Amino acid sequence: MQSKSATAEKTKRVPALSIRNVWKIFGANLPGLLGKYPSPPSVDTMTQMGLFAAVRDVSFDIEVGETFVIMGLSGSGKSTLLRAICQLAPPTYGSVEFRGENLVTASDDRLSEMRRHQMGMVFQNYALLPHKTVLENVAFPLEIQGAPQAITAKRAQELIKLVGLNGKEKAYPDELSGGQQQRVGIARSLAVDPELWLLDEPFSALDPLIRHELQDEVLRLQKIMQKTVVFITHDFDEAIRLATRVAIMRDGEVMQIGTPEEIVLNPSNEYVANFTRNVNRGRVVTVKSIMSPARTLAAGAPTLPGTMLAASAAGVVLQARQDAVVVDEAKKPIGTVSMTEIVKVLASINSDHMIKPSEHFQ
Repeated sequence: MQSKSATAEKTKRVPALSIRNVWKIFGANLPGLLGKYPSPPSVDTMTQMGLFAAVRDVSFDIEVGETFVIMGLSGSGKSTLLRAICQLAPPTYGSVEFRGENLVTASDDRLSEMRRHQMGMVFQNYALLPHKTVLENVAFPLEIQGAPQAITAKRAQELIKLVGLNGKEKAYPDELSGGQQQRVGIARSLAVDPELWLLDEPFSALDPLIRHELQDEVLRLQKIMQKTVVFITHDFDEAIRLATRVAIMRDGEVMQIGTPEEIVLNPSNEYVANFTRNVNRGRVVTVKSIMSPARTLAAGAPTLPGTMLAASAAGVVLQARQDAVVVDEAKKPIGTVSMTEIVKVLASINSDHMIKPSEHFQ
């Protein structure tokens, strides 16, 4: 009979992705490094050998259904890390497990099968086939799988409608705007109904208005389809709009991982703080993190869920002209929040005594 601990271990939820001690190293002397060092030597040793570590000892898990955003400036290693995850640029050291299967040791045939059936990818340059129509571009991944034409056409039509391109089925890529082309790329990446959705700076070449619309589109699609998403960007505003959690990279290393709120309120170092300095905190900070201990309020006080953003709470508290009660998921009061506390957030006044995570913040 199995013990309780063994049963618990067996039923423990497996992350969608588990990245452990991943390094990606480039240079002509790479065979010499691998021949001499079965595990990573120091960065100084690599440099002396004429090698460059683009990704350095990265480890984290991504949960099923999570939107995990990796961000950093150009050259930080974020796109290289994404390519290491999907094995387009396999790690030099470390492991990448997808649903418990190590992709680093998987055969080429197995990787090809997983990319065709379980992964969807969107890149900055769209990569549409110019001689194929919108419908044919979206259906292309299913054709590669060998699916019957009737099925591919039906699925492609559904996705075209889903991304708002009805009526463009017979158009060619050069007849579309940049935003429309990227919608085709998004639809095509979802054709095989992938478990893992990988997006590498897909909107960075678009103007701000189109970019904002496509961010909304990703949020809408994710709400409907609940994929595990890895999204690469250099824009912190984009990251906080989309992310369940954010990883900030610099020089190949992960500086901090956390929810947008955790990173804004508690940057791990000055580099991370620079990313958050000009952020509209009202769109990131929740009332749970700025509330005061629960106290008795006048009858008719408004009630706010702890997850409500400060920017949204401002209107409620202002209209009520009194402090609000903050409640948890069970509607149990856990604190109160005043207009003064909200204004401090909206004004982005950042000091230890003004914006400080409460003892309830988790």
